[in-house]
Amino acid sequence: MWSLIRSDAPSDEPVLVVDDRVTGATEDVLAAGVTLGMPRRDAEAMAPFATVLVRDLAEEARYFEPVVEMVENLVPRVEVMSPGLLFVPVAGAVRFYGGEGPLATGVAKDLDGLTADRRGGEALVGIADGPFAARWAAATATSDEPHVVTDTIGFLSQLDLSTLRETMGGEEMIDTFRWLGISTLGDLARLPRDTLASRFGNPGVLAHRLSTGEDRPVNSREIPPELGVQMAFEEPLESLDAVAFAGRNLAERLLKGLRAAGVAPHTVLVTAEAAFGPTRERIWRSADPFTEKALTDRMWWQLRAWVETAGVPGGIVRLSITPTDLSGEGRQLGMATDESSGIEVDRALARAQALLGPDRVLQGRAQGGRMPGERVVWSRWGEPEVERERDPDAPWPGATPSPSPALVPPRLQPIDLEWDDGMPSRIRLGSRWEPVLTWSGPWRLSGRWWAGERDADRYQLVTSVGAFLCVVSEGKAFLAGVYD
Repeated sequence: MWSLIRSDAPSDEPVLVVDDRVTGATEDVLAAGVTLGMPRRDAEAMAPFATVLVRDLAEEARYFEPVVEMVENLVPRVEVMSPGLLFVPVAGAVRFYGGEGPLATGVAKDLDGLTADRRGGEALVGIADGPFAARWAAATATSDEPHVVTDTIGFLSQLDLSTLRETMGGEEMIDTFRWLGISTLGDLARLPRDTLASRFGNPGVLAHRLSTGEDRPVNSREIPPELGVQMAFEEPLESLDAVAFAGRNLAERLLKGLRAAGVAPHTVLVTAEAAFGPTRERIWRSADPFTEKALTDRMWWQLRAWVETAGVPGGIVRLSITPTDLSGEGRQLGMATDESSGIEVDRALARAQALLGPDRVLQGRAQGGRMPGERVVWSRWGEPEVERERDPDAPWPGATPSPSPALVPPRLQPIDLEWDDGMPSRIRLGSRWEPVLTWSGPWRLSGRWWAGERDADRYQLVTSVGAFLCVVSEGKAFLAGVYD
């Protein structure tokens, strides 16, 4: 519940932290039936009394930095998965502390002292073979009793399929498994892997590997240093904007070089040399090979945490990224998939977003509605999609007939329209009037009288310079769309 550890979270009110799903909630919100991972819309309906905050991963990473440093002092080679979740190889530490139990108890005790004054903060520690099993061992632990798994396969076999949601990126494949009568990872592990590969591709293979305990190891093999990238600065970088730009540039250079070599990183080592302080290092890990956006995000989170906590006094004079776990396995693609073009598109959109701002690069999805402007829901590119307000598969009687306009203004625009014996005859476009060559309609649109909406008629008008969708209400005409 690390999402609750943030400066703007009210200390005496119910709080719900969300992106597209619930990432954190106070006890009174959980008592109302909300669960972690629940869709945002369902959670807000169940807990309308809660203060809703949108998740800020960069802010969470800043607050998580002291926790990472404390664990790093106890056990070296910490790998951060996300704010609130980290992995540590414990083979050497087990020998030093005298066993897995004493090690887990010691780590949990020290972390409890650090998080005791933070809202919702409690340290959950789990030990198992592999990051996936360890992550869910921690999820089933308590702050008083760490969970040390002695039989990893047996432990995994009892877990519900919902534990794959984070790795699979959603519920679609999980819902398919449930429809087939598969409810636990043990049920999934008993299926033939080649059958899953042919039906679900690489995601199905990954799900089967996790269910059988075949996870990527922590503390992976070292990679030749020539595959890393670095930048040195004559003038130390002190402002957050300058540091963020350098981090994004370095992430792009790293992945460009690795793509040329046909590999992708699962883990990276971020190193920042301070002008008047020690060199800082942090390892970030991803279950899937890092994409440009994913690596850029993590660079931003980490560098912001160091800068805002005075972890790089005097500014940064050298910055480097070194891949420490490379994968050349690739993934199963469709016959018409052009992976290189997709990468170029992502890069171009990321650059446009950096120049224009996050609200200027959007992606749309169809939703239900009767007017063209209602039938698309917009979300920022690269961020979780905004949930649809209206079902696109519902009948929607009275919807504007096809074809749909190619251009829809954000709001209805007043326009001059003349009539002849109840039929549209001329429309004013700019400074001149254009005769209506042909038209269709009207289609009645009944407003919600209880909300003060009035009835309107819609017309499709064709002129010599183009075709238009107009809405007429109480003798006034409005432009609602332009046809291509």
